[in-house]
Amino acid sequence: MNEFELIARLTKSLPTNETVSTGAGDDCALLDLGVPGQLILFKTDAVVEGIHFTRETPPEKIGRKALARCLSDVAAMAGTPVAALVTLGLPGKFEPEFIGRIYDGLNALAEKSGVAIVGGETTTNPERLFLSIAMLGTVPCGKPILRSGAKAGHAIFVTGELGGSLAGKHLEFEPRLEEARWLAGHFGIHAMIDLSDGLAGDLRHVLKASGVGAELLKSAIPVSRAAKMRAREKPPFAAALTDGEDFELLFTVASQDAVKLLDAWKKKFPKLKLSCIGKIVAGDGIILRDQTGASRLETHGYAHFA
Repeated sequence: MNEFELIARLTKSLPTNETVSTGAGDDCALLDLGVPGQLILFKTDAVVEGIHFTRETPPEKIGRKALARCLSDVAAMAGTPVAALVTLGLPGKFEPEFIGRIYDGLNALAEKSGVAIVGGETTTNPERLFLSIAMLGTVPCGKPILRSGAKAGHAIFVTGELGGSLAGKHLEFEPRLEEARWLAGHFGIHAMIDLSDGLAGDLRHVLKASGVGAELLKSAIPVSRAAKMRAREKPPFAAALTDGEDFELLFTVASQDAVKLLDAWKKKFPKLKLSCIGKIVAGDGIILRDQTGASRLETHGYAHFA
């Protein structure tokens, strides 16, 4: 049973109440707590030694990554982060200076993003270090972007470049908070997700939530220089589909808005690439088109326990 099969099993019959607008199954939960004009975003994420970082990783980057992962999920809902709690699990023999430097990295990104760190929990974890972040954010009522809004005919876009994140990006990525809010404020963005598990995996989450399929153009998918430099380890295009931890945005818009959006993006964010990589189609699954024709994409992204 892989990660997503386990999640599906565990979330089949979760209790709920009248505050829940969107529960399990999107990048953040959406809660209506009676704040005028605002919904509350609620998210948790964890980084674990040996999975998301190694003992040799600079500690400031460990703390930064732990917070940035939650920020990226808030971005995927076009929200604004507000406050976070930190759960820290430590082996019995830990170095206080090392832990302090983890917090230096976490705090620096929190200050840059306007996030208050309001407390948390420390516990013993005998084998390895982990950090879990619980985050609150806000999004205007009627404005959150879910995974479930994609419809046949929509254009599919991704920000930045994909693949090769282990070369360093997975520790240093910039959560696309500003870009997501700009998109939501200027265009009809129908569905959005952040690419944490790879294009081939995360696009499928959008397709499943929306009840549609997708057709991708291979030549349009932006493969990173890092993926190309690691070609001996994995073919660059396969890396762009499956490596994960790109933390770019994938979103859909009506096809008639695609050219206008690209033009406006180039003016607003001239240093960040934006690529139209395909379209939403009726049906299910992903069709990949290249110079030789079309075939069904069977590749999936990263999944824990797989």
